[in-house]
Amino acid sequence: MTGSVMVLSAASGAGHLRAADALVAAFGARGVPARHVEVLKYTNPIFKRIYSDLYVDLVNRQPEILGWLYNALDRPWQYQKRRLALDRLNTVSLVRLIKKEKPEIVICTHFLPAEILVDLRKKNVLDTPIGVVVTDLDAHAMWLYKGVDWYFVAREETRVHLSVLGIPENTIHVTGIPIDPVFGVEKPKRAARAALGLDPDRTTILVSAGGFGVGPVETLVEAVQEVRRPVHIVVICGRNAQLEKKLNGLSGMKHPMKIVGFTMEMDAWMAASDLLVGKAGGLTSTEALARGLVLVIVNPIPGQEERNSDHFLEEGVAIRCNNLPALAYKIDALLDDAERFARMKENVKRAARPRAASDIVSIVLG
Repeated sequence: MTGSVMVLSAASGAGHLRAADALVAAFGARGVPARHVEVLKYTNPIFKRIYSDLYVDLVNRQPEILGWLYNALDRPWQYQKRRLALDRLNTVSLVRLIKKEKPEIVICTHFLPAEILVDLRKKNVLDTPIGVVVTDLDAHAMWLYKGVDWYFVAREETRVHLSVLGIPENTIHVTGIPIDPVFGVEKPKRAARAALGLDPDRTTILVSAGGFGVGPVETLVEAVQEVRRPVHIVVICGRNAQLEKKLNGLSGMKHPMKIVGFTMEMDAWMAASDLLVGKAGGLTSTEALARGLVLVIVNPIPGQEERNSDHFLEEGVAIRCNNLPALAYKIDALLDDAERFARMKENVKRAARPRAASDIVSIVLG
């Protein structure tokens, strides 16, 4: 292959961006030049706010609206014409960029650019193979397009679902969600803890606020502090500097706690941990499974994270707490039952797909 690859994402949640970065790294490892383009930078400010800023606002303030929208729009093939008309009006700069750069292959980690590319190809404006990477365990109707060369999904059930809905079976590949290859490199837990200044002998609980630092994290941290067993708590605040400042100001904590802002070392923190406490985002959960962590799901966002949660519970890699006052009890109950905890860690090994990005690249280049 002599041309270049363009990987398109949208900053509607951090997961789409991280999946795109992982694919760029995997292409680079094969000597293929790849560029990550965040498409909302090529739309008007109002449209960008609807897709990105409004999403974060709703997660924080009214997540039930996200759940309602998710379910209302999950109608295969029904709303595509209306959606496309709106997206066409707001992606003129993106179309101009694609026409100018003429990539040899385009991979999308968000449904917005996929929709535009499929439309361009139908009009014979573009003659470029298109791949779509679904970044949650289920495939919502927004991800459905006819004329895509490759679909990459997380689970066999999702492959069956897409096939029944009319996506050609030979185009659907069960690879898992692409994550940075570093999550697949073995790192001894005690050494990882020592390198980060953690007690090597304490169970480490990683609390994730997500890439943008959203959700009721202060209340969550206080609930985790009530765990009876001796633990070390690490809280990842993401880009939320205000949250980081508030948590650093907390006093009278029962367990030692490290507060971490935006970090490029999530792999290291996960390598040092035993449990991940947080929502059920596709990327963060996939990274945690690759690192061998059991998931403790709290308040998943209605819609896609609820569905992710269902899959994780069914696979035996997670527990879920719907009431924060009971969170410490549920964590203690799991840690007290050594046999159950060991069984869940074995389930995690079976569910993990740390090579997803590399596998996607192999299929595309093959």
